[in-house]
Amino acid sequence: MRRTVLVAAAGAILLVLCVLSLAAGSKAIPLDEVFRAVTDRAASRVANPQVDAIVWGVRLPRTVCAVLVGLALGLAGALMQGLTRNPLADPGLLGVSAGASFAIVVAVTAFGMSSASQYVWFGFAGAFGGAVAVHFLGGLGHGGATPVKIALAGVALTFLLGSCTSAIVLRNPEALDRFRFWSAGSLTGADPGLLWRMSPFLAGGALLAITAGPALNSLALGDDTAIALGRRLGMIRAQVVLAITLLAGAAVAIAGPIVFIGLVVPHVARLITGPDHRWLLPVTALLAPGLLLVADIVGRVAARPEEVQAGIVVAFLGGPFFIALVRRQRLAEL
Repeated sequence: MRRTVLVAAAGAILLVLCVLSLAAGSKAIPLDEVFRAVTDRAASRVANPQVDAIVWGVRLPRTVCAVLVGLALGLAGALMQGLTRNPLADPGLLGVSAGASFAIVVAVTAFGMSSASQYVWFGFAGAFGGAVAVHFLGGLGHGGATPVKIALAGVALTFLLGSCTSAIVLRNPEALDRFRFWSAGSLTGADPGLLWRMSPFLAGGALLAITAGPALNSLALGDDTAIALGRRLGMIRAQVVLAITLLAGAAVAIAGPIVFIGLVVPHVARLITGPDHRWLLPVTALLAPGLLLVADIVGRVAARPEEVQAGIVVAFLGGPFFIALVRRQRLAEL
């Protein structure tokens, strides 16, 4: 009962943040006008064309974008932490988002692809390649893979791929102009058509993630125990890696690389639900979009009439959290 109430509360908070996202911005819109714009469009009439254009043409796609991207990154981070048993796991820190970004930039600059339906496949391949490379590098040396070694390998690969990406776009001024906002994790100018095309990938990844909850609970007890409970480790890992690839690749294709969403939110959700992934994953799917919406709203109102990109605000909030995790004595001993 307690968990059900908490899940309902998380959903209610997300709904409130969605409404605030429609109202906040360089031009503040009162909540009553926001509701009027929504109900008028539903009734096929427009009372205030300016407010209608702002709400439906700009802020609603942006809000939907924040919800989808936040959900994808939060679930991907929770899956990575559960699969690797690494509390520092996050798509933005372990090379997954950087790999997707690098592959997408190669697709755009080298092959002239401009449609997300084309370059999203490069994003998926880059996300998968980044995850495999970090796991391989983190397992080198004495003692095999540890959480800190994997985190260091992920940071190193992220910087390496980021440098290569910058080198590519610097040679193409047009690509640089498009890339500089996207690389900061931007929700500005969210394209409804792009969101619609990416939704099947996000839905498939979310379904794979939620259904992997019981298996991740078994895996948390250790490989031997999971095998004794009848789990097929190869199938579990394949399902989780596929879900991470779909979620992270699609999120990067939509909004660019945004870090710390997948790191911070699963830890907060774990404080609410405990380690049970059957509850942890749904709560993460509700809290992660809320954090990204908060970052986007803060970025819109903090520097009006200009904006601070949501990815920058999230990094500002998540950086101290990451440092606190690394400094924990229990983690340092791993």
